[in-house]
Formats: sequence, structure tokens, C-alpha cells
Amino acid sequence: MQDARTAPAPRPRPRWWTELPLLALVYGAYSAGRLVARGDVSTAVDHGLSILRLEKTLHINFEHPLNRLFTAHPSIGIPSDFAYASLHYLVTPVVLVWLFRRRQEIYRRARAWLMTSTMLGLIGFTLLPTCPPRLLEARHGFVDTMAQYSSYGWWGNEASAPRGMGGMTNQYAAMPSLHVGWAIWCGILLWRHGRNPYVRAAGVAYPVITVLVVMGTANHYFLDAVAGAAVMGVGALLARPLMRFADRVAERFSVRFPRLAPKAESPATRKESPVSGAESPIVSAGCETSAGERIPGQRTTSADAVDAASGGTPRAGSGAPSGAGTAGDDTPAAAR
Repeated sequence: MQDARTAPAPRPRPRWWTELPLLALVYGAYSAGRLVARGDVSTAVDHGLSILRLEKTLHINFEHPLNRLFTAHPSIGIPSDFAYASLHYLVTPVVLVWLFRRRQEIYRRARAWLMTSTMLGLIGFTLLPTCPPRLLEARHGFVDTMAQYSSYGWWGNEASAPRGMGGMTNQYAAMPSLHVGWAIWCGILLWRHGRNPYVRAAGVAYPVITVLVVMGTANHYFLDAVAGAAVMGVGALLARPLMRFADRVAERFSVRFPRLAPKAESPATRKESPVSGAESPIVSAGCETSAGERIPGQRTTSADAVDAASGGTPRAGSGAPSGAGTAGDDTPAAAR
């Protein structure tokens, strides 16, 4: 059995009052980075046309028929525009909260995976600004469904941003598609850790629907969706090493500034009951001490107390060793 003195201290559980500022900081940095990463429009258009030509060469330009379908049928196009403009802002936080409340054992790694992949996506926006299909010239065969159905929603002609706030978003941050990347993150976690069959089914349907939506609304190319999946894969591989690095930094911080370090529960105070397996606040859980005992299993009678007072000399005629009296028998020896 591992010595409690050498066992690693248990990691403190994440607290919502530290998680919220951390997530807000990362998302704020990501949003600001998208704005800073705005590249030259002509360069973004060239990148978009290059992707489109490659897709046509490989016969994988699935966004063309989907966009025609969404444009011709408002019953499909309007709900898809609402989905594109809102779901990634709603589903992703809901899954994070669900993991935080119900799956604490995997929350930290899932959060690190999401944050790492998001930062990788920001690097992609910076290195490869890409014009989405909807902003190409009309001769390339795409219709901006967000603009076509803008009267039904809160967005205008500038992506999914609210009307008049188009300047606060980068319309050329299309490669990779983090709409798809975040949907894959949500889907994998719902599928692997959901217990309800409907939740697991949603884990499969959500990423698939997102891929169709981003192409049908002409916001992304198919290869943008592939790049979004690749970014999430790389983020999953980097999450664990980055967590170990963060742990080392936190350990050095706690050594240097012990008063500011989060306090973890001591292993000595987390004894488990041998019967139920539940944690008990009593250190000696599972050991019962009867009246008159100093240590469990070591019985002490009043006769022993008399012997101890007389210098420890054994009584003559004693047929049993000292301390052999019945547990809890406090009757004096003379009376027996």
C-alpha cells in the first residue's frame, strides 16, 4: 500500500468562479485575434478560389448543390441560417456546463482540448485568410442565404453578426471551420459520455447537421469542414501534454507562493468506509473503540489499573495474564 506521505496530493476540483473568468479570457482572446487576423481581401479571395478549384478537381464541391437547395427552399434555408447563427454559441457552453456538473473526471481534459483547438484555429485564420463562398462573385454560383433571409433573423448582410455589428467580426476567418470543429467536440463527448440514447443520438446528428448547414448557407467550403475536424484532432493530441505542462507551472507557483495556491484535500482526511466505500470524515472510520480502550483491540480492565498503580507486579494466583478480563467488565478484582 502506498505511503500517504509519498502519495501525490489530490488535484483540487475546478470551481465555477475560476472556470468562468478563464473561459471568458480565452474566448475574448480568440475573438480579438479574429479581428486582428484580418488579411488583405484580394489574398482571401485568391485563397477561396484556390480551394474551390481544388474541390472541383477532386469532385468534392458539395457546397454547390446544397446551396442551391437552401436557396430554392426557404423551409430549409431559414432554419439553417438560424442554426448557423446561434447553435455554436448555445450547444458548446451547454456541453461544457454538463461536463462540469456531471462528468468532473473528464471536464478538465475536455476543456483543454477545446481551448487548444480553438487557438489552433486562430493560427489558421491568421496564416490563411479565406473568402467564404457567399462572398465570391455571383458568377461562381453561390448565393448568400444569410442575406437572402436576413428579414427573418437578427443578422444583416455581414455574416451572422447582429445588424450594424458586422465590423466586429472577421468574415474571412473561414479556414478552418470552427463551427464544424466545435460541433465535433460536442458530438464526441455526448456520444462517449451520454447515458441517455437520445443524448448519444444528438451527439451523432449535431456534427452532421452542422457540416450540411455551413456548406448549404455558403459560409464554408467542404475543405474548411475537413480542416475543422483536423484541428480538433490535433488539439486532442496536444491536450494532455499541455495539461502536464500547466500542472508543472502550477506546482512551481504553489511552492513559491504557498498562500495563493489552491488547497487540496489531505489524503488522511479522505478515508473510505470498508463497508460502503463512501468517504467518511472520521479518520478512524471502520474501527470501533469500546469504553476503557486506549487502542482498538487492546483491552484494559480496572485490575490492570491496580497492578499498574502498585508497580506492575502480577497478582498471585492469577490464572490468566493481565488484561484477560471480559471487555467492558469494570468489576473490581476483589469482588470477583
